[in-house]
Amino acid sequence: MTTILRTWDLTKVYEDKEIVSSVNMEIKQGEIYGFLGPNGAGKTTVMKMITNLVKPTAGEIEFAGEKMTHRSYDMLKRMGSIIEYPVFYDKLSARENLALHGEYMGFYDANAIEEALELVKLRAVDSKPVKNFSLGMKQRLGIARAVMTKPELLILDEPINGLDPLGIKELREVFRMLSRDYGMTLLISSHILGEIEQIADTIGVIREGVLVEQVAMDTIRSQQTQYIELVTSECTKAVFVLEGKLGLRNYKVLDPRTIRVYEDIPQLELSRALSAAEVELESMSKKHHSLEDHFVELMGGVNHV
Repeated sequence: MTTILRTWDLTKVYEDKEIVSSVNMEIKQGEIYGFLGPNGAGKTTVMKMITNLVKPTAGEIEFAGEKMTHRSYDMLKRMGSIIEYPVFYDKLSARENLALHGEYMGFYDANAIEEALELVKLRAVDSKPVKNFSLGMKQRLGIARAVMTKPELLILDEPINGLDPLGIKELREVFRMLSRDYGMTLLISSHILGEIEQIADTIGVIREGVLVEQVAMDTIRSQQTQYIELVTSECTKAVFVLEGKLGLRNYKVLDPRTIRVYEDIPQLELSRALSAAEVELESMSKKHHSLEDHFVELMGGVNHV
């Protein structure tokens, strides 16, 4: 698969502090790349450098085989983006905002406006002033504006902020379609790890400005293990049953109320043994090691996405 975006030692310093430190990122054409990290880790700064909104202190960016400079205007026309909060002309309608965007991008295609509005389910309100839009509707319009010019690379910083569960599900399908049917490459940051897990082909994890991991989701999935999670107020008693009665050794006490059992034991057998010892369970469920678990381990046990 061809590499569409690559960075070498990408670095940004603000007031003598390195916000982004020597980031080497590689994104393949047509894939969905999930960009994860705690708040303030440098995700938005990296995205701003890629889109030329912020100048790197050091390092290089290559897009579609060409090195980017502060004069790479034509290359930027091949990108679409929402970084931070999308801003519009509030007194204009959704359709008028998209038409205006097409004009200053030098992109004249009325059908593209219709397709973009249909894609994000805004056709029914396309004549309504944007000032009357909800936050979720503005997020949708921002995505419509980003995709209407058919960019090769779509950069989305927290694109599902403000959306209800149905809206999130609809946009998840949109992102998959853009990648699968249009061959568009997507770079998406999100604090909703479950969504990234469902759509990403590759993830990059940044912490304190350093890219600590870049890995295919298939690799993470292949490493995921199933386990049984017990929640009880009698953890010490439960551990005695696991070791003394059942002979289990592969388990982990996460906190005073939660135990994970990684050994292959039927839930019914485990439940009966605990019940016989009069251990009161609040819950018992079979789970698998998720992207969120993987992320928390990388972050040293703290989830601040």
